[in-house]
Amino acid sequence: MTTVTESVDPAQERLRRWRLVLGGDAADGTGCALSGQDAAMDGALTALYGRGDGIKGRGGRERSAGLGASAPSVARWLGDIRTYFPSSVVQVMQRDAIDRLGLSALLLEPEMLEAVEADVHLVGTLLSLNKAMPETTKETARAVVRKVVEDLEKRLATRTRATLSGALDRSARIGRPRHHDIDWNRTIAANLKHYLPEYGTIVPERLIGYGRASQSVKKEVVLCIDQSGSMAASVVYASVFGAVLASMRSIDTRLVVFDTAVVDLTDQLDDPVDVLFGTQLGGGTDINRALAYCQSQITRPAETVVVLISDLYEGGIRDEMLKRVAAMKASGVQFVTLLALSDEGAPAYDREHAAALAALGAPAFACTPDLFPDIMAAAIEKRPLPIPDTE
Repeated sequence: MTTVTESVDPAQERLRRWRLVLGGDAADGTGCALSGQDAAMDGALTALYGRGDGIKGRGGRERSAGLGASAPSVARWLGDIRTYFPSSVVQVMQRDAIDRLGLSALLLEPEMLEAVEADVHLVGTLLSLNKAMPETTKETARAVVRKVVEDLEKRLATRTRATLSGALDRSARIGRPRHHDIDWNRTIAANLKHYLPEYGTIVPERLIGYGRASQSVKKEVVLCIDQSGSMAASVVYASVFGAVLASMRSIDTRLVVFDTAVVDLTDQLDDPVDVLFGTQLGGGTDINRALAYCQSQITRPAETVVVLISDLYEGGIRDEMLKRVAAMKASGVQFVTLLALSDEGAPAYDREHAAALAALGAPAFACTPDLFPDIMAAAIEKRPLPIPDTE
């Protein structure tokens, strides 16, 4: 949108904005004509959000959806929207174009990939097209995915490591700490009854401390990720977090993805891009089989956190799945169920299965990437999870 200056008539400016919103049909009631950049912006919006099936020129009155069937016309449109709209709006328009106009196939062309604004949702679309992607496109696709992954790591890694390092320290509290290992806040709270008012001090009878996380493994984390098509953004974020956790020597991290089959991608955790291209979005779901594999890999139940990321639409044996979760919890495993790990909130999910897991003490909820480190810290310390309020 152009900037409103003092010389612009406010009433005319309102008409101009309504004209861009309403699309210029005869019944829009504005009577406002567009020219120059406004006409170009309107053309870009018309191509995506118009009504009908045909395409009109930029000066056409009918607002009709369509970008044409060729990559050049789409590439031009992508260039236009990047010129006229901010990056956050561009990402939304790209997502809508892929969903509304069926442009997924055009993303298999290198020229198209070079023109798009990369984000988590685009990565999910590319991963779903991975098996159909021609060799000429794969390197460009990997470069697009790597850019998004590196941006996410920069955003999430530092806070995740700091939050979990603190949780590991606190989970290793000891009863006879050395001076540098004393947890003063807890020590003072535990000894308030020994306060001596005449001296204005506390004489602690019991010191509370925590051992600093050493280079040895303190906790084991298993990320079990549903790779059905609806979980695309969650797969991207989980892979990035898996790489961050794997970089911490005090945490032994395992990453497992599943549909009706189970694939262990732990040996690829040093590069989340390899992890992502090792997934296959789409297909069925067998949560029970995936949890059976995860359960078989647990060697220290009391020091293990299992994170199931799934919409819970189980295609396997429901009762066996629930028995498996109950068995893991009974053995001391901290079990976390996330309906999604994304910014969008909870997707459609199986409410009956979610209620059954909650009854076992494993409430299912959606989690944003920013909240995930706090969720993991609570699980590591074996304290109640900070479940977000969804009301």
